[in-house]
Amino acid sequence: MSIRRLPNSLINRIAAGEVVERPASALKELVENAIDAGADQINIRLEQGGLNLVEVADNGSGMTRQDIALALERHATSKLPDDAIELVTTMGFRGEALPSIASVSKLTIESRTSGADGWRRVVDHGDVVDDRPAAIPPGTKVRVEGLFAKVPARRKFLRTARSEYAACVDIVRRLAMARPDIGFTLNHEGRNAIAVQAGETGPDRVAALTNRELRANSVGVDLEREDVRLTGVAGLPTYNRGVADHQFLFVNGRPVRDRLLVGAVRGAYAEMLARDRHPVVALFIDMPPELVDVNVHPAKTEVRFREPAMIRGMIVSGLRRALDEGGFRAVQRPAESALANWQTEPQSPDPQVNIFTSQGVIGGRATIQSQPYPSASVADNASAFANFQNGDELAPLMGQAEAAAEPVPDANRYPLGIARGQVSKTYIVAEAEDGLVIVDQHAAHERLVLERMRKAVEGGKVASQALLMAEVVDLDENACDRLEARAEELSELGLELERFGPSAMLVRATPAMLGSGDVKGLVTDLADELGAYDEALSLKERIDHVASTMACHGSVRAGRVLNVAEMNALLREMEVTPHSGQCNHGRPTWVKLAHSDIEKLFGRK
Repeated sequence: MSIRRLPNSLINRIAAGEVVERPASALKELVENAIDAGADQINIRLEQGGLNLVEVADNGSGMTRQDIALALERHATSKLPDDAIELVTTMGFRGEALPSIASVSKLTIESRTSGADGWRRVVDHGDVVDDRPAAIPPGTKVRVEGLFAKVPARRKFLRTARSEYAACVDIVRRLAMARPDIGFTLNHEGRNAIAVQAGETGPDRVAALTNRELRANSVGVDLEREDVRLTGVAGLPTYNRGVADHQFLFVNGRPVRDRLLVGAVRGAYAEMLARDRHPVVALFIDMPPELVDVNVHPAKTEVRFREPAMIRGMIVSGLRRALDEGGFRAVQRPAESALANWQTEPQSPDPQVNIFTSQGVIGGRATIQSQPYPSASVADNASAFANFQNGDELAPLMGQAEAAAEPVPDANRYPLGIARGQVSKTYIVAEAEDGLVIVDQHAAHERLVLERMRKAVEGGKVASQALLMAEVVDLDENACDRLEARAEELSELGLELERFGPSAMLVRATPAMLGSGDVKGLVTDLADELGAYDEALSLKERIDHVASTMACHGSVRAGRVLNVAEMNALLREMEVTPHSGQCNHGRPTWVKLAHSDIEKLFGRK
C-alpha cells in the first residue's frame, strides 16, 4: 500500500475530532480568541443549545482582510511571536480551532480593525462561499451554523439541545469567572442566561456566576510561595453539594480540569465533609509559564506542573488556613421548607374544642396537651377554664429552661449568644445580639472533641485512661486482624488494644478526653471504619477517620440534660475552635434565626 499526503480538508476534519467535540468546544475556542484579542465585552448567542447557531461578538482589536484569510489556515496564529511554546501566555496558540470548525460547519467571520474597513468571509464545510466587505463596528463577530450538519457520523453522537446548552453555559461561566475585567452576556433563544459587567472583583464575579449565597458562606484564599500565588474563594464545609460540578480551577487564567488539583481540594476538605458531599471552590493559580505545561492536549484543559507536590501542598495548606480562619462559621440559610413548618395561623377543625382539655393540675404543675388552637371565641369561654381546674396531669413540655444562678451575661459580648434553655434534651437555645441561635449539642461537641484530639496528636500522643478492668470485645476474625494491624496507630490516639484469642480484642485503655463510654461500640465502629477505608485512604486520612469515630463516641449525646453553665461552656468553646460550625460529617452544628425572620413569622414584617 502506497503512502499519500492527506488533503487539507481531511486533515482539518481529523483535527476537529480533537478540538471540536461539541458546540461547547467550538464556543470555548471562539471566546478564548475574543479574550486574546483584548476585548472587554463579549456577547454570545446560541440557538438550540449551539446545535444550530453559536455566535460570539467582541470589541477587541479585530482583523484585516489578510488576517481573516490567514486565520482560516491550519497552524497560523498570532499568539506565538517566536518558537518558545513553553512560555505561552495566551489562551490559544495552536492555530487549529478556526480551520477545524470551518471544516465541519458553516463559519462566518466579520471583523474590522480601528480606522479600517470591515471584511466578511464565509466558509461552508471547508469551501469559501462568500468574501466581501462588511459594515460592522470595530471588533469581530464569528457565527458557527449547523455544526456537523454534513458529518452525520459525528452529528449523531451529539446530545440533546438541553445537554449541549448546559455544557455551553458551563464553559462561559468558567471563562467569565477567570476574567472579571471582561463583561459577558450569554443569550439563548432570546433569553439572557448570563450577564455580568466588567470590573467586578473576583469573589463578586464567582458569586454572580454560581450562587449569591456563596459570598456570605465562603472564605477568601490567598497564599504566596516563591513565584506561585494561590487566590480564590472556598465555600464553608457546610455549604456543600452532592456533585463536584461547582469546583472551578484556573491556572494562569485558564480553566482546567486537572486530577492533581481536584485531589488536593478533596484532601483539604477530607475531615470536614461526608464522603458523598463536595465543596464549592474557585481557585486561581498564577505562576511563571515555564513552571507549567499547557501543551498537553488540543483542548487545553489539562496541564502538567514542573513541581506537582508543591502545588498540591499549596492548595491543601491554603484552603485549610482559610477555613481555620473561618472559625466557628456555618451556613446560615434556614431552608424555606423548614420556616414554612412554623404554624403562624393554626386553625381548629372544631371551633368548640377547648384550648385546654378536661385534665388538670397535679402537684402544682400544669402543662398543656398538644391540641389544635381554637378560634378566638373560645378565649371567652369560661367553662373551658373551669374544666382546666379538674382533671389529670397534662403531657409534659418538651422544652426545658433553667433559672440562672448568677446574673445573666450580656449576649452582645458573644457571637453565639447566651444559653437560655434546652429543647428535647438535644438542642441548646441561645440568644445572640442579632437573633436566636439553635445548637445541636451532640454534633457540636463531636467536632470539639475531634479538634482536641487532633491537637493532642500533633503534640505527640493523646493521653489515655487505663480501665479498672480490661474489657473484652468479641468481633469476627477479620475485624480483629484489622485492629491488630493498626494497634500502634490506635495507641497514638489513646486507645490501647491487644489480641485476645482469634475473635476478640482486649481493651486496656481509652482516650482520657472521651471519658467513660461505650467501649464495645467504639471498638466495633473502629473495626468497621478500617474495613471500609483501610485500602483507599492514606495513613493520615485513616487516622482522621478513626479520630472522628472516637470523637463521636466521646461527645455529649442527644438526650442528655445540660445545665446553663454546661451549655454556655459549650458555646464559648465553639467560638474559639476552628471548624466548629460543622460536625465531623459536614452538617451544620448551629443555625441562626435572625430577628427579621422571627418578625416575619409573627407578621410584624
